[in-house]
Amino acid sequence: MITRRTTVSLLAALALGGALLAGCSSEGASTNCGLDQCTVTFDRGVQGNASILGVNAKFVQADANTVTLEVAGEQISLSTGGQAVDVGGLLVSLSSITDSEVSVQIARNPG
Repeated sequence: MITRRTTVSLLAALALGGALLAGCSSEGASTNCGLDQCTVTFDRGVQGNASILGVNAKFVQADANTVTLEVAGEQISLSTGGQAVDVGGLLVSLSSITDSEVSVQIARNPG
């Protein structure tokens, strides 16, 4: 039997999760966010940006193997197959680069 307290707690958690996910916005990019991580896909050739997990991420440039982003006001470079970069309490890693888009993972740093 589900108690009233459990029902209220569940509804509050769902509302909070929905509010957090709704907090993602972008221009020239698409986002797919969970509670602790987002995949951001930037359109190449456009100065795309996204507001996710409480920070702004902006596409600066890309070549065949390297992407430059500005995350939380800090410019970083990511390479294909490279390590995630810790910036602003987040781990940022490059997922893929194509002729038309760049996809990155941005996750809260658990440590």
